[in-house]
Amino acid sequence: MTPSPNSEHRPNTEAHDVDSPFLDSLGDGALFDALVGSQAKAVDAVKAAQTQIMDAVSSAAARLEKPKARLVYCGAGTSGRVALLDGVELNPTFNWPDGRLHILVAGGSASIVEAQEGAEDDEAAAARAVDDLALDENDVVIGLAASGTTPFVITALKAANQSGALTIGIANNARTPVLVEADVPVFLDTGSEALAGSTRLAAGTSQKIALNIFSTALMVRLGKVYRGRMIDMRVTNRKLRSRALGIVRDIVGCSEQTARDALEASDYDVKRAILMARGAGRDEAIALIDKHGGRIREADRDWMSQS
Repeated sequence: MTPSPNSEHRPNTEAHDVDSPFLDSLGDGALFDALVGSQAKAVDAVKAAQTQIMDAVSSAAARLEKPKARLVYCGAGTSGRVALLDGVELNPTFNWPDGRLHILVAGGSASIVEAQEGAEDDEAAAARAVDDLALDENDVVIGLAASGTTPFVITALKAANQSGALTIGIANNARTPVLVEADVPVFLDTGSEALAGSTRLAAGTSQKIALNIFSTALMVRLGKVYRGRMIDMRVTNRKLRSRALGIVRDIVGCSEQTARDALEASDYDVKRAILMARGAGRDEAIALIDKHGGRIREADRDWMSQS
């Protein structure tokens, strides 16, 4: 994590790690080891940011419990693609509504498959994108930039702050504008890189891990996980029907046929199926889940106390 001696005026993510050998001088085994070692720094950086990440989860959950509150990701380059990857998984995994999720990537959809390096400087595009969302105090905006100085992300965070939205900033260089602008800053100290300036390595990996933890923990806090299972997932194919069957059987402790009947009667709504497999009627299951704000843990406890 030590930067090269002549890199004092550059961000750590732009410097070569002098503790790492030059990659182009290594044989296969040593090259592999150097790259794995570089990635290992990402895990350490995320562990060190535990308090900041969980503060972000708690702050975001308090806003996103409200019915129309939205989660907005914002990034450019590698950070934008990492943000996109995390965001698009929320609907199939947790049934997070598409209308409550927005992903702002500098350069738009074209940058997903082809780098649009100049797009990260487009402050006007960031301002327009945030303005179009008409954010308010119920919304949450999470901005990522390894350097911490990406104009697109900084502008988006500033605009979000003006709207009253909660802002979360993730960056890999300390005391940078992305962290300063955010209500909840998350500093991932991956230091200098084995491949100088390539934030797709330690920095990018740390962002992916941090977002995985953030979004999963967030959905746990929002009641979309029960007994370690994805009880709010969308059941859209054969594999997922089989997974839903296993979830209902595991939680209820019922036969495969009972679980299958409950799932079919509930139109493969896993939460309803859990209660129906326990003996609740469809309308009773819907009413109980609604009574507890969609949280199956409380609804299941309520039903069991009545049985």
